[in-house]
Amino acid sequence: MRLFAAVVPPAAALEDLDEFLAVRRDAGPFRWTLADHLHLTLAFLAEVPDRSLDELVERLGRAAGRRTAFATAIAGGGAFPNVARARVLWAGLDLDDAGRTELDRLATGARAAASKSGIEVEGRRFTPHLTVARLGRPQEVTRWVRLLDGYRGPAWSVDTLTLVQSHLGEGPSKRPRYEVIEEFPLAR
Repeated sequence: MRLFAAVVPPAAALEDLDEFLAVRRDAGPFRWTLADHLHLTLAFLAEVPDRSLDELVERLGRAAGRRTAFATAIAGGGAFPNVARARVLWAGLDLDDAGRTELDRLATGARAAASKSGIEVEGRRFTPHLTVARLGRPQEVTRWVRLLDGYRGPAWSVDTLTLVQSHLGEGPSKRPRYEVIEEFPLAR
């Protein structure tokens, strides 16, 4: 199985971002992320054996229960690997110090839960972001990052960790289809 542990913003936050981007989509050479695919990946698990799923679910539940819910909003943006040669355009999160600490610890807990379940975790250093678009080849995107820097969506509470299965090529236009496997509440 191909899974990821994520924070999924509520529909109102995703709709607001989608409306902000909608009028701009024809102006850029991007492959835009579908609104219902927007999420904040905490741990990407490319190959999860069926036998490891129960232990992973148990460990993720414990990791989520150790974290406290916190407020945020989708705000700002950036590009990977950088604005001069971008392959990915992303939106960020507005977090105070306590929220940033909780999010970092939630990501660390999700990655540790996978590792302790015998699952390899992919990815580099954790940078909180929602991928809004991808480029077929590296391009300069400074004006797009500036545009995203002017965006701030409605506030919402991060109160759930979500385990999602990605079914490659089964969604619209050969994109992945996402299936929620389990949701884990954070402490209040």
